[in-house]
Amino acid sequence: MADFDTLRIRAGYKSKDHNYAVNVPIYQTASFDLGSLDRAHSLWSMDEAGGIYTRVGNPTVAVLEERVTALSKAHGAVALASGMAAISYVILALTEGGKNIIAPRSLYGGSEDAFSHFYPRFGSEIKFVKDRFDISSYEELIDEKTRGIYIESISNPNAELYDIEALAALAHKHGIPLIVDNTVATPYLFNPFEHGADIVVYSATKGLGGHGNTIAGIVLESGKFSYSKEKFPQFYEKSYKLKNKQGQSRSPFDIDGKAPLLIHLRGFYLEFIGAALSPFDAFLILQGLDTISERISKETKNAEAVVKYLEGKKEVAWVNHPSAKNSPFKNLAQKYFPKGAGAILSFGFSGTDEQLDAFIQHLKYFSYHVNIGDVRSLIVNSPKTTHAELDPDHLKEAGIEVNTVRISAGLESSNDLIQDLEEAFKAVFG
Repeated sequence: MADFDTLRIRAGYKSKDHNYAVNVPIYQTASFDLGSLDRAHSLWSMDEAGGIYTRVGNPTVAVLEERVTALSKAHGAVALASGMAAISYVILALTEGGKNIIAPRSLYGGSEDAFSHFYPRFGSEIKFVKDRFDISSYEELIDEKTRGIYIESISNPNAELYDIEALAALAHKHGIPLIVDNTVATPYLFNPFEHGADIVVYSATKGLGGHGNTIAGIVLESGKFSYSKEKFPQFYEKSYKLKNKQGQSRSPFDIDGKAPLLIHLRGFYLEFIGAALSPFDAFLILQGLDTISERISKETKNAEAVVKYLEGKKEVAWVNHPSAKNSPFKNLAQKYFPKGAGAILSFGFSGTDEQLDAFIQHLKYFSYHVNIGDVRSLIVNSPKTTHAELDPDHLKEAGIEVNTVRISAGLESSNDLIQDLEEAFKAVFG
């Protein structure tokens, strides 16, 4: 297989199959001509790959799915309308029938709130570990209803790291998959599948797209996990909806035993809930992938430069990033992130809320909004924005202090970013 930098530009696309268009065309159509009764039968039975209705499949979206699959060395992918759709589909699909998932509290605020309050409305229980860095804390929660362990490869906002291989070994010991949200790292910095993960989710809105102009999500499956019929009967349940050309009912496992989750998602969740990614948005994510290596590399270096600067400021109480001097994650970063541990960092602002507001307002080169992975450098006070839905107890359990400020480093000059921060500190503190 070709190298990453070749695949990000060429994987999943042959121009001769698309009227020799150099760029991937935007197939902006709701549905597709079926051609003939026989071809319609082939399409519905999945004997032939092709467009039927854009809600369940589209050529532009398919190129994105194949490209990210190649970059991730995965078996397959399903692209969706948002990262939260990707997370929700996976959690709900795995826990059908009142099962549970184990997770740490140190998640993106939307994920943590959904895990705590929303998914339980549908019978999906999320069990949170007491000590997210202790493997035994995960194992003690595993019971007969557990259907997966869920983590972020780099946590948001504190850039925490976890021992992926140890968690994968634990999950597999109990016959359940390890699910990794790899949004912050992207496959450029880290490939969870190479370290035992079974399912990977992305908010493609962030580093994959990278330009802050598109909402998108992706679910990938390794193709290596063995879903037992006892634990995952939904993947073995035959449905006439998935029938073959001879009219025989089939299960997701019958169609693809290596990725029954993806078949389940496309055949039922995407079909009936309908969080479909639009062709135009898929095109924009593909444009972002063209430059992912250069973008993520520079953003990571900019983050490291900002960390080094912040560590020398008396107005900063602490700095969280694996490159920080006192980071407890240096060994894990060396093991899993040789290219650097991403562009997200957080720090403690030693001042009042009024001073923090003045500090943010004074910045010229940091945008104050809640995205990450953008070409622009971004800053937010996480407890009041990205994690505002968490009550004080949940914030404490997640390790998010009340004075937490999160930075997502962009592509500007690191010198300009540091000078911008320095001027803002001087304006507030004198």
